[in-house]
Amino acid sequence: MLKKSIAGLALVGASWGLFSFSSGSERYFDIAKNLDIFATLFKEVNTYYVDDVAPSKMVRVGIDAMLKSLDPYTNYIPEDDIEDFRTMTSGNYGGIGALVGKRGDRTIVSLPHEGSPAEKAGIQIGDEILKIDGVDLAKKNDGEVSKLLKGQAGSVVELEIKRYGVDKPMLVKVTRANIHIPNVPYYGMVTSDIGYLQLSGFTMEAGREVRAAVAKLKEMGAQKVILDLRDNPGGLLNEAVNISNLFLPRGKDIVSTKSKVSDWNKMYKALDEPLDVQMPLAVLTSSNSASAAEIVSGALQDYDRAVLIGEKTFGKGLVQMTRPLSYNSQLKVTTAKYYIPSGRCIQAIDYAHRNADGSLNKIPDSLRVAFKTANGRVVYDGGGISPDLAIDNKKMPEIIRVLMMKNYLFDYATRYKAENPSIPAAKDFKLSDAEYQKFVTFLNGKDISYSTDVEKTLDNMLKKAKEDKHYEEIKTEIEQIKKKVASNKGNDLMRFKPEIVELLEQEIASRYYLQKGLVEATFNDDKNILAAVEVLNNTTKYNSLLSASAKK
Repeated sequence: MLKKSIAGLALVGASWGLFSFSSGSERYFDIAKNLDIFATLFKEVNTYYVDDVAPSKMVRVGIDAMLKSLDPYTNYIPEDDIEDFRTMTSGNYGGIGALVGKRGDRTIVSLPHEGSPAEKAGIQIGDEILKIDGVDLAKKNDGEVSKLLKGQAGSVVELEIKRYGVDKPMLVKVTRANIHIPNVPYYGMVTSDIGYLQLSGFTMEAGREVRAAVAKLKEMGAQKVILDLRDNPGGLLNEAVNISNLFLPRGKDIVSTKSKVSDWNKMYKALDEPLDVQMPLAVLTSSNSASAAEIVSGALQDYDRAVLIGEKTFGKGLVQMTRPLSYNSQLKVTTAKYYIPSGRCIQAIDYAHRNADGSLNKIPDSLRVAFKTANGRVVYDGGGISPDLAIDNKKMPEIIRVLMMKNYLFDYATRYKAENPSIPAAKDFKLSDAEYQKFVTFLNGKDISYSTDVEKTLDNMLKKAKEDKHYEEIKTEIEQIKKKVASNKGNDLMRFKPEIVELLEQEIASRYYLQKGLVEATFNDDKNILAAVEVLNNTTKYNSLLSASAKK
């Protein structure tokens, strides 16, 4: 097999060589030369390296390193990973319909999808899966657990479950089904006339799902809509065009792509009759809104069709396509840059020009080019899409980061559910002061140690002082400050009580109402949603933000 592999590599090099000489191209000669070098090197290493070398693993490392030098989005997909790739693009797979992940050595259910086989079988958030069809999961990683849970629709999988408040593990049989991961995991009414929908992906049928959700919201009384694209990583370009088309007139340019292969250059237009071109629209964005999410938000901004609220988007202006390779593998390769209607490309990082050490730079503000929206508002390329109304989302306090990282919020919500059979509707649920004190008591004896930014700065200051030989002069003062900070840190559970309560309410609501509860529990606290409601209820402000006089 090794000889065949090497012979195959040599044959590839030879074939490139024939092509290169027949075409007379220096570029193809260079390719053939380097393939020949690679094949020769590969043979020598496998023959003479002191230890045995796994050929497939070695080549895979080389492929991954080669593609990584281009950009993070150009990837090799071996045959074993094709099914996972199809799930990412289609949103469909055979399984039980639940989010499951490792937390240390424990395999925990974090969210059964509503109406899924997992929910119908009674599986709950916080359940620990000990075994799948008798296979112990203690030493299995997330990928291995996922493969054990997935399977042909109609097949039965047996789970051994450990649940808080139940003495003995339970055996639960779940009949797998064809699961569709919804692009719109939630839609509903925020107020009597403002609808809200969360768009989490752009897999196949995303446009149909958004159309159906907006139509339902209008039936429920929505006269204005909030479209939440926060943390949406993107997906299929065609679906971004379809979703933009729902709110823009037929015939409008949505996005164009420009490639090294000129035949692949294309303008994507709104081809269908829109759903609604008049309804006031607010789009929520975050720094993790990327790719297709930026096409939608960018197109709606360029036509002054919606007010963007939140944070500047990620800045991914690159398009990928898949190319078939031998042995049922595929290459996902960046083939083009995309340009939204104003003419701007919002790609933030220049992967073509690296620093001497291989590091990358974002395109500086001084080099960003100004463009104009339909109303004449000034917008810029080269760094994501800036919101029309920026919301300052403060850095997460260290105490909250630790509570989340160590799963204390998650575990307490699971315990709360076991001790309280019901709660009010998620929108109305509030944690009382007495209940918060129970959470504080729950934390007694648990490790919630952390270093604040101030403590880290002081430690760095002491380190520098030792290097500069000023340590003895300032150490007493610094140590006194550190003691004071440590003392104050002990009050962080009270100092950040409103923020902790907000997250606890969301976690607890999810135990009773799943995804719906997780979302609706944020309606009264989410600064971005509250800002959107305010703008949509203020026609003057809404129109002002979309006018040529609006300042970016």
